[in-house]
Amino acid sequence: MGGILNGMRVVEGSAFVAVPLAGLTLAQMGAEVIRFDRIEGGLDAGRWPLAPSGQSLFWAGLNKGKKSVAVDMRSEEGRELITRIITGGGEDAGLFITNLRVRGWMDHPTLSERRSDLVMVTLMGDRHGRPQVDYTVNPALGIPDMTGPEGHDAPVAHALPAWDVAAGGMVVNALLAAERHRLRTGEGQDVELSLKDVAAATIGHLGLIGEAATSGRARPKSGNALYGAYGQDFVCSDGRRVMVIGLTDRQWRGLVNVTGTGEAMAALAAETGTDLGDEGNRYRLRHRITSALAPWFGQRDLDAVAAALEDAGVTWAPFRTVPEALAEDPDLSEDNPMFRMLDQAGLGRFPVPGSPVTFSGFARQDPEGAPRLGQHTEEILSEVAGLDDADIARLYDRGVVAGGARKSARDAA
Repeated sequence: MGGILNGMRVVEGSAFVAVPLAGLTLAQMGAEVIRFDRIEGGLDAGRWPLAPSGQSLFWAGLNKGKKSVAVDMRSEEGRELITRIITGGGEDAGLFITNLRVRGWMDHPTLSERRSDLVMVTLMGDRHGRPQVDYTVNPALGIPDMTGPEGHDAPVAHALPAWDVAAGGMVVNALLAAERHRLRTGEGQDVELSLKDVAAATIGHLGLIGEAATSGRARPKSGNALYGAYGQDFVCSDGRRVMVIGLTDRQWRGLVNVTGTGEAMAALAAETGTDLGDEGNRYRLRHRITSALAPWFGQRDLDAVAAALEDAGVTWAPFRTVPEALAEDPDLSEDNPMFRMLDQAGLGRFPVPGSPVTFSGFARQDPEGAPRLGQHTEEILSEVAGLDDADIARLYDRGVVAGGARKSARDAA
């Protein structure tokens, strides 16, 4: 049984994180996703992190389960092939996602001349069409200024490209919404969104813009504390570190009970005339609360802390490196049905995730490895672009396309 999007064909022309992640998400829900790249590889072909062989784990991770076509897009013939691949196929095709739009060729007005019901979703850097990446959007909107230890006077960038991840999900949402409209009306859509707008909308939804506008102040750094409530990291007797959360009343009561600090918290509340049942008050008094809690953690090693917190139902987690998480957390292993151990040529053997989404009417699909560059070139030229064997052979011989099992006469020589 295929995935819930079985039968849908999406063409992807992309680089970086957001649009490849969107294509991956669609592929892992059953869509046929065709990615096209330059013959020598796209912008991400060698992006870090790398396997010991030098091959890109980044590229392989974001392109699992897709089909790959390698085309010389500098040539007129190559551009015509890409146009045919984007606009070809039946009613479940004509869906194109990209962040590499080219005006006068790879844009909706031009492509829709060949297919009037084309749905094209374009992710831009900002709304003006200027290039942006997560690591420029974040500082422009003030996130690094509120990130890092208290008292630290420099901005702290984040290792996770959060806006890329959010934008990738928005590309999927936009494509499926436009495809639903097409099914009802027969109309195509030219859909645009930008990375910076996704970030700006999100911080607006979370109240950060309102906070700045009404207070006139920048949010201060809070270190590892949970802003606006109680959450803090603690060091155990063996040097391991844990994060505990007291956001809700239940979480707060559980933390106080397991640490035996009820009297200390009652005394703090009486001294300050403060209700610690209010999460904002817990944030304001976080340093004194932490001082009262810290001895309990400092007298126990991680195993003892973990057992006690689990028994008490406290919301918590250990701090780990990724190698430690891989070794210790069963959620990163085949104990989690999302993961499968895969041997991938040039990369090695390690757990590979499939889709985190499950549907009641469809079996979970095992993850697939990424294709070799151009692995499906011949198949796509035949089945999607509608070329015969003679035309395909000529394109290989002229160096317009590459990859797959076929060799050009030049390569064979």
